[in-house]
Amino acid sequence: MSSNGRDPNFCQDCGSVLPLPGLSDTVRCPRCCLCTPVTEFLGREIQSGVIFNPAEQTSLALEEEENSELKGPVIDRRCTRCNKEGMIYHTRQMRSADEGQTVFFTCIHCRFQEKEDS
Repeated sequence: MSSNGRDPNFCQDCGSVLPLPGLSDTVRCPRCCLCTPVTEFLGREIQSGVIFNPAEQTSLALEEEENSELKGPVIDRRCTRCNKEGMIYHTRQMRSADEGQTVFFTCIHCRFQEKEDS
């Protein structure tokens, strides 16, 4: 924490993560454009790293996902592809919070997928 009790890694106005200090004498918030003096970062050590998953592990996970059983609540909805009854559904909030959820349906017979904005 800095001397005034706030974390200098975050903008004091909007709370966004600040970029790493560069060659200029200030760090500019990418969201609200507030400039923070680079002296706020003196004496701080910043470390980062990237970990890649092995390719074999990733392809196995995708294969398992394709061969897995469909899970979820089954409803009486007719598939538009195979015309059979029975679809599994799940919901996600894909749009803004003041709009309805998006419902994703998957046919238990042919695995056809469709969505409906509610």
